[in-house]
Amino acid sequence: MNAVLQGHTASNSTWVPAPQEALLQVRNVSLEYRTPERVVRATHEVSFEVDRSDRFVLLGPSGCGKSTLLKAVAGFIKPSDGEIRLGGERITEPGPDRIVVFQEFDQLPAWKTVIENVMFPLLASRTLKRPQALERARYYLEKVGLSAFADAYPHTLSGGMKARVAIARALAMQPKILLMDEPFAALDALTRRKMQEELLELWDEVRFTLLFVTHSIEEALVIGNRILLLSPHPGRVRAEINSHQYNLQSLGGVEFQASAQRIHRLLFDEGNEPVVEQPLDFRHVRIAY
Repeated sequence: MNAVLQGHTASNSTWVPAPQEALLQVRNVSLEYRTPERVVRATHEVSFEVDRSDRFVLLGPSGCGKSTLLKAVAGFIKPSDGEIRLGGERITEPGPDRIVVFQEFDQLPAWKTVIENVMFPLLASRTLKRPQALERARYYLEKVGLSAFADAYPHTLSGGMKARVAIARALAMQPKILLMDEPFAALDALTRRKMQEELLELWDEVRFTLLFVTHSIEEALVIGNRILLLSPHPGRVRAEINSHQYNLQSLGGVEFQASAQRIHRLLFDEGNEPVVEQPLDFRHVRIAY
């Protein structure tokens, strides 16, 4: 399948709405943060759309602003330019329609059991009363395979199990979009692969919308059905690709490794050549200059 290349510059790019409105719309978003010495631009005029049930990955090197973008979608950071909309509504603050799973899982209150941790945001936000919250928490603990550990405390769990609790807690809120900021980065390689597998199995069953941040090309290809490539600091859109044909069984394959190498060239080619030597086996590739 031939790749289709569509070049444009950040300065002359225009927002073209999709035929059917996307769930998440990020429009020419620039993000900045202040240091004692100066104002630093984290991202520059980034635009992308996430459709319902997408597994959309933000991929780029450290410092490219991908986690900052995720926080802006969550409502923790306001863009200096551009706007972000979810379901047509402009995002101006955090809300229960966007739930974040962070890299560290120490945010699980140690004095609460697993099921109490999953119930906590449902009760704190007054989304459900206790009986309904308990029922929903049990449902999502079953989905992540932790029903038998409902009464355990976080300190008794492995890193992978804590990750599953965090995912169950997030999904129990039934957000419009689940935001995951390098959620498996702190796990060992075997546990990380297991969590990737379980996340994909869970998505296949529940079909939630996912915005996922990683700096691993291999993880992006496995997790995402769409991937946005961000340039080194400040983050700009380098390319957007579809990667729906890959899964965990693709790891190590010749085609998978070749695609990973091509993505690496797209990310780090300082010459920004608009030519892909061998067409990527993706439905489309959009390259930004």
